[in-house]
Amino acid sequence: MADEIFHDRRLAELYDPLDPDRGDLDAYLLLAEEFGARKVLDIGCGTGVFALLLADRGVKVVGVDPAGASLDVARAKPGADRVRWIHGDATALPPLQVDLVTMTANVAQAIVDPELWRRTLTAAREALRPGGRLVFETRDPARRAWEAWNRDDSYRVTEVPGFGTVESWVELTEVTGQLVTFRWHYTFDGDGDGDGDGDGDGRTRGGDKKELTSDSTLRFRERHEVEVELAAHGYVLEDVRDAPDRPGREFVFVARRPPGV
Repeated sequence: MADEIFHDRRLAELYDPLDPDRGDLDAYLLLAEEFGARKVLDIGCGTGVFALLLADRGVKVVGVDPAGASLDVARAKPGADRVRWIHGDATALPPLQVDLVTMTANVAQAIVDPELWRRTLTAAREALRPGGRLVFETRDPARRAWEAWNRDDSYRVTEVPGFGTVESWVELTEVTGQLVTFRWHYTFDGDGDGDGDGDGDGRTRGGDKKELTSDSTLRFRERHEVEVELAAHGYVLEDVRDAPDRPGREFVFVARRPPGV
C-alpha cells in the first residue's frame, strides 16, 4: 500500500518541489554507465525523476510503482513518453530482460513485509538478463538515522506554485524492532488546486491553512541479513559500496544474476 505522499495527488505534486536536490541519483547514473546498461527497470519509480534522467541518456526504461498519483505526476513531465510506466509492484511485471534493476532512495526499505520483499527480489532477478545487476541502498541501522526525525531538525518553508507557502516537517512516531514509523506534516493555504481557495475554480479568495499528513514505515535491515537474502534468491553479491551522498550511513548493494542461470 502506497504511503499518502505517493497515493494522494496533492502530496504527490509536492514531492519534487520539496526535495529538488536529487544528487543521490548521480551515483545510480554512474552505475548504469559503469555497467553499460541500455535497458533498466526502476522499481518504485515514484514521480519518475530517475527514470527520466536515464531516458535523457538514451536508456530504455521501465518504471513501476504502486502509487497511481505519483505515476500521474511522472506521466505529465516532459519526455515521459520515452518511459514505459507500469502501475503496480514488481511482483506483477510483464516478461522483461533488462541489464539493470534499481531501487533508489528509500524504495528497498519501504518494502517492509518480509514476504513481499522476497517476492520483489525474485521478480527483479527474473526481469534481469543473465549477468544483469540489481542495485539498491539501505540505511545502516547502527547509525540510527531516525533520531534526527523531528520538527526541530526537519522544519522547512518552501514556496511551491499552486500551493503557496508550504511548511513541512517530520516526526518520529514509533520504533519497533527493525520497523521505524514517522509522519510528515505539510501545511499550506488552500487545497493545492492552484488557487488556494479550496474549490478548484482558479480564483484566490483566501482561506484557512490546510494540513496534510503522510505516515511511512521503513524496515532497517542489517547488512548481513540483506546479503543472506540475496544469496538465497540466486544473486551473486559483487559489492557493498558507500553512498556518496551519505558517506558512512548507507549500504549500496550491487548484486548480479549469474550468467547462464
